[in-house]
Amino acid sequence: MPGVRGPAVYSQEPPRHPCLKINSKEPFNAEPPRSALISSYVTPVELFYKRNHGPIPIVDDIERYRVSIIGLIENPKELSMADIRKLPKYNVPATLQCAGNRRTAMSKVKTVKGVGWDVSAIGNAVWGGARLVDVLELVGIPKLTATTPSGGKHVEFTSVDKCKEENGGPYKASIPLKQATSPEADVLLAYEMNGEALNRDHGYPLRVIVPGVIGARSVKWLDSIDITAEECQGFFMQRDYKMFPPSVNWENINWASRRPQMDFPVQSAICSLEDVDMVKDGKVTVAGYAVSGGGRGIERVDLSIDGGKTWVEVARYQKPNVPYVADDMNSDKWAWVFFKAEVDIPQNAEIVAKAVDIAANVQPEDVADIWNLRGILNTSWHRVRVRVGYSNLTQN
Repeated sequence: MPGVRGPAVYSQEPPRHPCLKINSKEPFNAEPPRSALISSYVTPVELFYKRNHGPIPIVDDIERYRVSIIGLIENPKELSMADIRKLPKYNVPATLQCAGNRRTAMSKVKTVKGVGWDVSAIGNAVWGGARLVDVLELVGIPKLTATTPSGGKHVEFTSVDKCKEENGGPYKASIPLKQATSPEADVLLAYEMNGEALNRDHGYPLRVIVPGVIGARSVKWLDSIDITAEECQGFFMQRDYKMFPPSVNWENINWASRRPQMDFPVQSAICSLEDVDMVKDGKVTVAGYAVSGGGRGIERVDLSIDGGKTWVEVARYQKPNVPYVADDMNSDKWAWVFFKAEVDIPQNAEIVAKAVDIAANVQPEDVADIWNLRGILNTSWHRVRVRVGYSNLTQN
């Protein structure tokens, strides 16, 4: 692509915040501390998790940068950033979550393959850019179209990024055309994150944002948009990010037997406490996030201080002084909610959180029941253990 060059090695990576927990250096994958996630409803860019499959591409001539729209359409086009910025701009608050979020807990049941994420491969941002429905109208595809006259049913996004999983080729993913052309789906070609231009880690100068869907489909460093008859046949759609039952292992796996994962299930995690925390007295603040895919709001968050024997419902919120109602137009339907409670605990306690979305989907109790060989979609009850301890004081 004109104006773009990809570093052959990792010598030109952008700077990153020192507090990030690095899960792999090359390619760079990192997450913030748990506590940092709940410090702000909108996650600061520098604390947003980083998920990469290769060196970060460099766009060094924005005037020459183009996005090609090709495939089963009558009027292929190349769009510059100036062309895209002429379209109406939309700001969409949306939570992105890696499908491998909370993989480390799944690995404790049985080892899985993938980056070892804790609970912070997730973040919430306000994404700014042009709606994909408006971009597709430029090539003659009307809103609410499921199939083009030439038989196009899917929209494939190809990145500038190069990765070993694609044998050195570009990262790619797709979504159904009917989703891409639905105004209610809020799919964006985003050039801003939290009111500022995208940085290199997050897809500068242009990326796709598919709200409510696993982060793997929100392709960064966008190169082309291809209208195709079939879903993307790339590695990350066909041989990764699929959900298999616990009985499937690497010897009997049949990738073609499962559809690519799209929406993420209902999820919650406690972020104010680590897995084993010592506190000075029995009063503890329990706070964290809850989110569900597909635009489904959070109907309830339940908390237990006795390992799940008894439960209480806890407060949920998004913005200060604005009541959160799961399916209300004033609530951000693609974004997480926070929960918070002050609890008194006994000497030792297992604190558990689980969320319920507006479709009555609830997190499963046991991670072993949803174990899968790629370690994706660990949405089991989130548990932390807390002990009450006292410092030993000595007198002189």
